[in-house]
Amino acid sequence: MYFSTRFQLPTILSALTIISLSACSPAEPKKVAVESPAKMEFSDEIKTRQLITQVALGRQKADLIVQNVTLLNVFTQEWQSNQDIVVAAGRIAWTGDTGQWPGSATEIFDAKEMWAVPGFGESHKHIESSYLTPEYEAALVIPHGNTWTVEGSHEVSNVVGTRNAEFWLAAEQAGSPLKIFPAIGSATPPTVYESGGGYYGYKEMQDFMQQDLRVVALGEVMDWSAVINSDNGGHQRLWEMIQATYDNRGVVEGHGMNLHSQTDISAFAAAGLASDHEVRLAQEGIEKLRRGVFLEVKHAAFDTLLPKLIEMDLQDWSNISVTTDDRDVFATLQLGSMDYNIRSAIEQGVPTQIAYQLGSYNTARHFRIDHLVGSLAPGRYADIVLLSDPDTVAIERVYASGLLAGIKKEYQLPIVKIDYPSWATDTMNVGRALTAEDFTIVAPEGKTSVSAAILQPFWFKPEFMTQTLPVSSNGTVDANPEESLIKVAMVDRYHGTAAVSKMIWKNVGPKTPESALASSQSHDLHNIWSMGNNDAAMALAANTVAQMGGGWALVKEGKVVAQVKLDIAGLMTSRPVQEVADEMEHLLQQADTMEWIGMPGLPERMRFAFLTAAPWKWQLVAPYEGNVGGLVNVTTGETHPVIW
Repeated sequence: MYFSTRFQLPTILSALTIISLSACSPAEPKKVAVESPAKMEFSDEIKTRQLITQVALGRQKADLIVQNVTLLNVFTQEWQSNQDIVVAAGRIAWTGDTGQWPGSATEIFDAKEMWAVPGFGESHKHIESSYLTPEYEAALVIPHGNTWTVEGSHEVSNVVGTRNAEFWLAAEQAGSPLKIFPAIGSATPPTVYESGGGYYGYKEMQDFMQQDLRVVALGEVMDWSAVINSDNGGHQRLWEMIQATYDNRGVVEGHGMNLHSQTDISAFAAAGLASDHEVRLAQEGIEKLRRGVFLEVKHAAFDTLLPKLIEMDLQDWSNISVTTDDRDVFATLQLGSMDYNIRSAIEQGVPTQIAYQLGSYNTARHFRIDHLVGSLAPGRYADIVLLSDPDTVAIERVYASGLLAGIKKEYQLPIVKIDYPSWATDTMNVGRALTAEDFTIVAPEGKTSVSAAILQPFWFKPEFMTQTLPVSSNGTVDANPEESLIKVAMVDRYHGTAAVSKMIWKNVGPKTPESALASSQSHDLHNIWSMGNNDAAMALAANTVAQMGGGWALVKEGKVVAQVKLDIAGLMTSRPVQEVADEMEHLLQQADTMEWIGMPGLPERMRFAFLTAAPWKWQLVAPYEGNVGGLVNVTTGETHPVIW
């Protein structure tokens, strides 16, 4: 008999199985008790989402409704009028047409004739450069619309080492409304020729990424020479960090200064460096964009890059953000924060809707946190910036995590109290009080003149300058401000050895007699630098910085006339915004009463002049074994005496 196996065979097999099982089964089947699995305890994130789901359905009461607002939808790049935003547990639970949500709320704010945009987020910022700890940074930037920051943490990382993420997350855990997403500092240490308070390789990076989901990235990979040269001492460490980041599905951030050619940019992208905040030239930015590099554009590049992108009729701006990078408290109070950058982008001709995306959604998506921040959509934190005029970024109110945190640039919330532990406060280990002799450059015996290696701020050329300098009657090589020559020193603050390297620089520094300037902000290792025309003044300035626990000290005519106390990691302070701004302003005012080489006023950019990242070549670092003078080519490791 013919039959179709396609339909009949499963039936036959099924019947045979039943017969077989019936034949083997006992008359009374044995009952086996099955234990129910233990009930899983949900995380706070899941509990919050369970709650706001019920709020969205109108089953649970909301905390707040912002009504009748014109809402920027960053997904469709449109302004939606007559919208409501429903908030519960610090999150957005519902958005839609006014009056359509079926529930009720404890508070209602009528935002008629206002525009709502997402809270601004920094794609690349060093909070340390504001001089403020995170809880005071919140008071500074949230009224300007900033509700979250991706923190490029290679500054404090060089001080507190493995406590890095713990430091950045403490303020939010204590109740601060500013959300911080750490990008772990790749430059820890910046080069193999420097040694500070931290060392990060594979294990350290993996531990950070597994410690907390808010750790989102490996911060800007700066030592380009170490990335591309296997014989560079930093090669293994950096690639370990890159691998650990990939192994944990994080983002690898780059630092592409002076990488302009298509070959260099291709190598940069091939290495997995996903972003660059060092774009200076328009064509450079375009070439990086074309190769998939996420641009984090600082204000200095706006007038060159943004008009060019508009001119080329760029259709997709999603791989671009704007950011402040380094902006101190005094400058922020004068200019603004991300609001200033967004306003400036609009003034350059960037369409308004896109300008707000550059300061919010694009960054959130790049760091894979767009389920939390960057848009006014259900499930995201209720970070809402209300504007009276979107084209001028005229901020009326700022909600951060559902709390009214800013009204017309004034912070509205109490500042959380954090008792920072000793590992964050006791970070100055110079070893002893420094003396004038520590800053003396002694000439070889019998010499009446010497050849000297000379640098100046932001010297990128392959070789240092050289100059013949006289030897004093005391057998020393001294500063000569009348000839634009100053003495610069680097003091080791980590190892208790009171080690000091010193050399002559040009075109910077004080001309006023017996004067010096010192700071513990020397990117990125943050030893103490001192610059002056008198050895005793340099010692006084450096000692003042060390005694404060870090900061700035200005010495004029042998006396300390201004100081800024940065007693947290030698980089920040947990004090009110205006108090710190006033100290900085006083420092600037005192500097204005002095005479300086070259440009008048405080050479504040000196804190960046000691970077050991590309494209720097020769740099002065603290003395280390085999290089007591501290002068080193950071791309090759070659050392050289400061005088000979």
